[in-house]
Amino acid sequence: MEEEGVIPKLLTWYEINHRLLPWRETKNPYEIWVSEMILQQTRVDQGLPYYKRFLDKFPQITDLAVAEETEVLAVWQGLGYYARARNMHKAAKTICNERSGIFPDTFEEIKRLPGIGPYTAAAIASFAFKEKVPCVDGNVKRVVARWKGWSDDIGTARFFNLSFDFLETVIPGASPDVFNQAMMELGSLVCTPHSPNCRVCPLMETCEAARLGKQSELPVKIKKTKVSKVQIHYLLLRNPDGEVAFTQRPSNGVWGGLYELPSVEFPESKNTTARVNLFFENLGIENKVLIANESHLLSHKKIEAFLWKVSDISVLEDLGLKIQWAKKEQIKSFPKHKLMLKFVPYWDVKSS
Repeated sequence: MEEEGVIPKLLTWYEINHRLLPWRETKNPYEIWVSEMILQQTRVDQGLPYYKRFLDKFPQITDLAVAEETEVLAVWQGLGYYARARNMHKAAKTICNERSGIFPDTFEEIKRLPGIGPYTAAAIASFAFKEKVPCVDGNVKRVVARWKGWSDDIGTARFFNLSFDFLETVIPGASPDVFNQAMMELGSLVCTPHSPNCRVCPLMETCEAARLGKQSELPVKIKKTKVSKVQIHYLLLRNPDGEVAFTQRPSNGVWGGLYELPSVEFPESKNTTARVNLFFENLGIENKVLIANESHLLSHKKIEAFLWKVSDISVLEDLGLKIQWAKKEQIKSFPKHKLMLKFVPYWDVKSS
């Protein structure tokens, strides 16, 4: 296979050009796992301070296992995709309760842990234990699509399986960890989504996209996510002691387990304004002040959020929410999602 001939060039390129990152300096599976979970949907420059903060708070897997979920979410605050943090907490408990704190050391065993899919399992097995198993993440899929000239949709299971099977034929048994790191680094630094730097690519001589001049056409990704528009109206209510009403979101779903102000959500439509006015009217809210308005974008939802100061705390009885009254210092310790953090500056400045 001609692709095998360029593997030594790929490994040499990596040794010379790779970024120095702390998770590349360790063989500790727990530390590698932490880095991989953080870097899902997160750029390296954004993820690095979270990686350090997470390990400062939970240096050993036993520390994570015995922590309260709110502690874990608080450390994760701002990263988004909070199911990652909750799954890490569950997996840490599983490892400590069922394996005496010993991290599983094979791809198949690791893959059975909560929240760990084929890519993350392969990364841990390869980097920590040198198992010969390919890592197929977004960067690697882009490299493979151009390298092989494949025009299949890279978002499909079929493309993942094709890539995995192909890489199994070229991954070197002596250095699977270096190969996997090299493929991901190549996708991050050279074979980028736009304007790939083909002249310095170690795979150039066997790259089909380069041969055919199709670098800008590959990979193919068919967008399927439909973004819905919603309005969320948050209520800022204080009791006579100056405490603020907060509620904790259900553990499943968006922002699971995080704290926020009491709210109501409406799908965006032509009659949204009328529905919102009727909602406030039915609650008997006559005196309300709009403090702030913020926009927020999730992968599947565009949110227009409003923060209302409401003086009548009796309205909480009609919302059917479990309310926790909290003082300013306590609120700081609550894990909160990014949209809620946008409203923090307004609480003391405009609502006292």
